[in-house]
Amino acid sequence: MIDSLLDRISQTPHLWNLLRSIVEDGFRSEKMVIASELVPRHQHQDGQRPRRFLDLGCGTGAFASCFPPDAYVGVDLSLPYVRFAGRTRRGRFVATDSTRLALSSACFDAALVLGVLHHLPDPQVRETVRELHRVLRPGATALVMEDIPPPDFWNVAGHAMHWLDRGGFIRTEADYRAFFQAGFHSVRTYHMRSGICDYGVYVLRRV
Repeated sequence: MIDSLLDRISQTPHLWNLLRSIVEDGFRSEKMVIASELVPRHQHQDGQRPRRFLDLGCGTGAFASCFPPDAYVGVDLSLPYVRFAGRTRRGRFVATDSTRLALSSACFDAALVLGVLHHLPDPQVRETVRELHRVLRPGATALVMEDIPPPDFWNVAGHAMHWLDRGGFIRTEADYRAFFQAGFHSVRTYHMRSGICDYGVYVLRRV
């Protein structure tokens, strides 16, 4: 019964967005990391072409407002989520598979991947990382934030949220670092808590 209810909520974009916002304190921690790690390094400078940002697995577009709308592209496999984002957010939104992105090669200066990979089995993660490498320009920044097992055993709510989130592939930080070795240089890695949820943060440079 609970599984059925959660499936219905996850298929209703505005309800799913509301649930996540509540348990993650309005996404304040994620937005602070985006503002410090991603956007400042890729702001438009006079005399240079505009920087382009990719939000891979954008879902409902909850983080679109962190980027310049004319330089932002959000992609997600879910057509209902993409349509919802297109109605409620500014920017361009595309429904496409992360393992076969309908995007040109080397066309983005920076990318955000937030809470995506823990929904994918290992082979699809590897394909997604390869596609991310393909669409980013050399030297581009990739900011990956992924659910990790709560380091505090008493964070019962965090463990419960992993179950509620419907992501069946919660991995360790070491697991994620291994995926990124092909094509990316690790700039820094650290832990972040968003509401009751624990994340590994990976700042990567495309080689």
